Amino acid sequence: MKLVQARVPDAYYDLLRQAARKKRKPMQEIVREALRAHLLPEGIDTDDPLLTAFPLFRSKGRGKEAIARKHDEFLYGWSH
Repeated sequence: MKLVQARVPDAYYDLLRQAARKKRKPMQEIVREALRAHLLPEGIDTDDPLLTAFPLFRSKGRGKEAIARKHDEFLYGWSH
């Protein structure tokens, strides 16, 4: 793990200290969480081809149940 130092305005420091106290976590953990949220957003990329590739085929009625049960067979050609 690397050590990162940064100067922050007093108001930011006070907000950080308040958040740490409220969440009962060390200030370091609050900073790590903020960095993680900023650098690795958890939002969904709607342009991701994996999300736009489905459905592979359309099915109505009871076929939907078969898709749920036999998804490996439909996708990969094998079953358990």
